[in-house]
Amino acid sequence: MLTLSVHSSLEAVGFLAAVTTRLAARGISVNPVSAYFHDHLFVPSARATESLALLAGLARGDPAPA
Repeated sequence: MLTLSVHSSLEAVGFLAAVTTRLAARGISVNPVSAYFHDHLFVPSARATESLALLAGLARGDPAPA
């Protein structure tokens, strides 16, 4: 389980879509669960490190991987 420690507004349309699309582009399945203050992403444990690296790139504004 990866926790997105971003306090996103309900008006932040597309936030989870951007995150899950980035993971899906690399073939990483994700089961997102939204909670009151944070979103949680359940990804395959074998791909957790790769998932974190992709999300860090998204936070930095890196272009989506090919």
